[in-house]
Amino acid sequence: MEPKKIVIGHLFPDLLNMYSDAGNIKALQMRLLWRGIEAEVRSFYADDEIDISGVDILFVGGGSDREQRRVLDKLLPLREKLLSYVEAGGVMLAVCGAYPMVGKTCVLSGETVEGLGLVNIYSTAGEKRVIGNVVIESSVTGESMTIVGFENHSSMTHLEDNTPLGRLLCGHGNNDADDSCGIVYKNLIGTYLHGPLLPKNPKLTDYLITKALQKKYGEEVTLAPFCDKAEETAHAYAVKRFVK
Repeated sequence: MEPKKIVIGHLFPDLLNMYSDAGNIKALQMRLLWRGIEAEVRSFYADDEIDISGVDILFVGGGSDREQRRVLDKLLPLREKLLSYVEAGGVMLAVCGAYPMVGKTCVLSGETVEGLGLVNIYSTAGEKRVIGNVVIESSVTGESMTIVGFENHSSMTHLEDNTPLGRLLCGHGNNDADDSCGIVYKNLIGTYLHGPLLPKNPKLTDYLITKALQKKYGEEVTLAPFCDKAEETAHAYAVKRFVK
């Protein structure tokens, strides 16, 4: 039997890596390799021609408003291809500044601009910047779990009738008004959480890998478990420290 392979597409690592988001790529890559699954990382830089055909997991990180505007300008002409990827069940993770960009509107340097429109959400400028640690309760994997991360944003994102990634146990989340945090639409996850996100949350990392394998190979997937003692200890510490 031919060994399985997952291709990870990393959009603009030269522009969007303000919060060590490359750690998310490393977490995906290593948890695939440890299971004997080949992991190819395709990095698309600012001056590259972007071809997401053949990509199984697509990642977009966070950066400054100036860099996010450059990224948005590069991605808007690719909107239909990105939309087709998402609608077909392609796995995508958009964190920090990339999260509001997948919606209908996003805010850059205080200006509300057109987003990619991959999901029916919109963002507006907040009255203040919200910064701090976040813990949410999520059932994205089918069982209740916590997700931890860090947020630093002034945009406020509104989900309409979409499903949040989770509900806040602490932090500000999508809009500092309700208890929602992030979004799940098909196999797209968007969230303001970074830090990076995936090394702190191995169950979420494995969820993305599972979805990518199921989409590519058309079969049910049960990943071999790891001894994640170090990750689980760090995760539990964050929950205990920040959830009062």
